[in-house]
Amino acid sequence: MPSKYLLLYIFSVLVVSVAQVLLKSSANREHPNGLREYLNWRVALAYAMMLATTLMTIIAYRQVQLKDGPVWSSLGYVFVLVLGRLFLGERITWSRVAGILLIIAGIYVFTLQ
Repeated sequence: MPSKYLLLYIFSVLVVSVAQVLLKSSANREHPNGLREYLNWRVALAYAMMLATTLMTIIAYRQVQLKDGPVWSSLGYVFVLVLGRLFLGERITWSRVAGILLIIAGIYVFTLQ
């Protein structure tokens, strides 16, 4: 079973993926002025989530090896694809599925070591 630190790291990747989807949903909306485009609850929440993930990642790196971090961070592509479909209605194309399968295969091969 993965350590709690690795699970924290993966959770931080999920949280930052949610933050990215929030930023995109804010960018897709019409705003009354330029200031409101950057100062609204979606943007503020997304940046707060990104700050929280920075702290989670720092804590996780107490036990997660530095060489493993980028491998697990690539799960963000998977999370963003699924969250984009669920919350933004984005299309999932066959090329994206192929890319996600390659990412998952890469993670699997890396964890065999």
